[in-house]
Amino acid sequence: MTPHTTPPGLASIEAITTALAEVGYISTRAISTALYLAHHLRKPVLIEGPAGVGKTDLAVSIAKALSYALLRMPCYEGLDDSKALYEWKYGKQLLYTQILKEKIGQLVDTSDSLQDAFGKLVGFQDLFFSREFLEPRPLLQAMEQAGGSVLLIDEIDKSEESFEALLLEVLADYQVTIPEIGTIRAQVPPLVILTSNNTRELGDALKRRCLHLHIGFPDAELERQVLRARVPQINDQLRGQLVAFVQSLRNENIRKPPSMAETVDWARTVVLLHAPLLDESLVRDTLSVLLKRESDIQEVQGRLGALTQAARAASPVVPTGVA
Repeated sequence: MTPHTTPPGLASIEAITTALAEVGYISTRAISTALYLAHHLRKPVLIEGPAGVGKTDLAVSIAKALSYALLRMPCYEGLDDSKALYEWKYGKQLLYTQILKEKIGQLVDTSDSLQDAFGKLVGFQDLFFSREFLEPRPLLQAMEQAGGSVLLIDEIDKSEESFEALLLEVLADYQVTIPEIGTIRAQVPPLVILTSNNTRELGDALKRRCLHLHIGFPDAELERQVLRARVPQINDQLRGQLVAFVQSLRNENIRKPPSMAETVDWARTVVLLHAPLLDESLVRDTLSVLLKRESDIQEVQGRLGALTQAARAASPVVPTGVA
């Protein structure tokens, strides 16, 4: 594959939507368009939005759909180039040093002059910082993937501004310069996806370098499609009730509305409990799957009955035997 070859799964916006659906990710027009532009314009995609709406899952899914290697780099405070780009295999270098000590005498004894001896020692020193002693990290690994890759820089907002500067340098030309070795250029520029939960404001320079995509909470139709793909055991009527309940719950006065990931977990919980339909008792017993703050659970306790009844009424009755 050459840097200009386009895989069939990235040939069009529709092809991306289809490829993602085949691996269980229900895409939107905006998501597929962002990925299409990212590939053809060679630009990273910065995905912002609440936790649990499918930002990380998008990177995992597109890598699976394209049969690309997935290189994931979780971000955190203190992340630097030794963890993101490369570091030297110090243990191997130390072992090599011990071996070299045993050979220094032989090198000096067989040299005709001091300059000759020094030249031989310098040659050994260069080997310490050769490719053999290099430990590649996600950024460098992505550059070296001959078959293409997806580079996921996860939760970039948890890193520091100095790391943003490093990213700008690397992603500008998709290459890494190692002083002791030289410049390593990407054989196939990776498809780069950065995610952010908006815990801090990112720098303007990084935002300008990226395509921007916001993934928010899904509407009812999209949420039903995702549940149909991820939890196919649920019939249409129960699926509709679950979605209607979650959609209403997000409108309540709570600090952390349930995300798509929590809806999927709740649906799987309902399957495990063999519940045929939604009822108030089931909701009370499993509410902690949807809401992760005790204050939010207490906030909606008094309205669970009304919310459950409304969800049951919102879902049309499906004839027996229709899934």
